[in-house]
Amino acid sequence: MMEPTSKSSMSRRGFVKGLAALTAVAMPSAASLAAAESSPAPLAAAGQPRPAPPRKLKISILSYSFRGLLGQGQIDVFGYLEACKYRYGLEAADIWTGFLKSREDEAYLKSIREALDERELELADLCVDEAHIWEDDPAAREKNHRNALASLKAAAILGARFMRVDAGSRGASWTNEQFDHIVQRYKEYAQFAQEHGFKVGAENHWGTEQSWANLAKLYRAVSHPAFGLSCHIGGWAGSAEEKAAADREAAPWVCHTHIPWDICEGPLEEKLANLWNVGYSGYYSVEHHSAKNEYRNVAIQLARVRAVLERFRTGQSDRVK
Repeated sequence: MMEPTSKSSMSRRGFVKGLAALTAVAMPSAASLAAAESSPAPLAAAGQPRPAPPRKLKISILSYSFRGLLGQGQIDVFGYLEACKYRYGLEAADIWTGFLKSREDEAYLKSIREALDERELELADLCVDEAHIWEDDPAAREKNHRNALASLKAAAILGARFMRVDAGSRGASWTNEQFDHIVQRYKEYAQFAQEHGFKVGAENHWGTEQSWANLAKLYRAVSHPAFGLSCHIGGWAGSAEEKAAADREAAPWVCHTHIPWDICEGPLEEKLANLWNVGYSGYYSVEHHSAKNEYRNVAIQLARVRAVLERFRTGQSDRVK
């Protein structure tokens, strides 16, 4: 390497002047940048409207996915929100009530809302347990009703866009008494939800709700604009063909989703296309069940869901219309 000398063919001052001149040529002025940003993008063709922007990918993780860490004292609702935002780069949360210390302490709930707002996270869903509508024992039924009312108020404070609350019962179908009571409660809950800017509904993940025929009957009977379904994809009762048909037929009524590991490892593109093709506007929410290696396993599921939705968004899948 030659050492620099004062007799170099280009002095330091000359070099700096030359660099400034090159920069002036290469870099646009602030005025030209502003003009470019304010100018409308060219139309796809003369006289044709500008193409619609690609659909935003709306993905979340149900906090139940970290129940193993919760049981070990290694995470709480605030740590979960941190993970959603900074570990996984999400814009939404899906809180299971098992992560809440209280659903009645307004100061506590408002602190969670502040944490959501600070991280610019939307609450896609408040996933409520211990509030299912039907219990054979009247005292248990009333206790669950009180829990549901507290959960509705919590959902309003937290800014949820949807609240999952189960119908209850484990029979193959509901009796007339059960069905009438469940429908009336859902109408009451849906009215509260509508007045507070969100929706409420059942999920096909246990008991009588796992039957598509039962949930379809329930949806039609409630018949409220703030009532919808949370679809646990593939969680229906019946044969593989019956489950596949239920996922397709339920899609127009779905307000929220939970996507388990077996779907992420299997027919994920087919299942998500059911929703995409009917204009589903809710969140695609990952749910993990193993209670082991949760951070890593959730990341795997998220990556699969993101990849499929990206193919849909960019027109690379032949499954979407």
